Amino acid sequence: MEWLSESLDLRAGMRVLDLSCGRGASSIFLRREFGVQVWATDLWFCASETWQRIQDAGVEDGVFPIHADARSLPFAAGFFDAIVCIDSYPYFGTDDLYLNYLAQFVKPGGQVGIAGAGLMREVDGPVPKHLAAWWDQDKPWCLHSAAWWRRHWERTGIVDVETADALTDGWKRWLDWHRVIAPDNAVEISALEADRGDWLGYVRVVGRRRHGVPLAEPILSVPTQYQQQSLLRGTV
Repeated sequence: MEWLSESLDLRAGMRVLDLSCGRGASSIFLRREFGVQVWATDLWFCASETWQRIQDAGVEDGVFPIHADARSLPFAAGFFDAIVCIDSYPYFGTDDLYLNYLAQFVKPGGQVGIAGAGLMREVDGPVPKHLAAWWDQDKPWCLHSAAWWRRHWERTGIVDVETADALTDGWKRWLDWHRVIAPDNAVEISALEADRGDWLGYVRVVGRRRHGVPLAEPILSVPTQYQQQSLLRGTV
């Protein structure tokens, strides 16, 4: 989050959506460092537990835990000044239509920023042999390079991409995380150690919602009105 925030225009009092915030550490960081109001939103982690962590951190006046799915967010259009997402966006954001959905919640001129595990370049041929054991899992297929994300966002016309790059030695930070949080994940740790940043690392992308670009309204339901008709109409 610290790396991502270097490319964000955050000012005290702004409303920020921390999408898929996990246990809320990133939301607490944003409140402490920038004085923004943060809606700490996640599906997998308990909002009540996150609230306890927020209170223990002394930021309950500006961080608000929400339990919600990234594809069904309970916010008003244009409510946020910025949206951030750490290490989760590839799980849903590769959908060609998702940016259009998410962008409705940020004001025109507001930023959307993501950072997390990714590729240094796209795997266009066979999976590299030293990654094959790990690549059998589901997760790697949703990971992409910064250049891929730039194209994925720019082609929508919804945002101007201001930043799309990779963290220097990002693979080491990925490895550090595993050694602390998931030291028993030998397959992924071995893949990172063998790769040494050739294919794997951290990527960051920041886009700013364009003014004057209309967003397609999401279809929430299809109105219908039943009229009784003969099953077979006309003649054959």
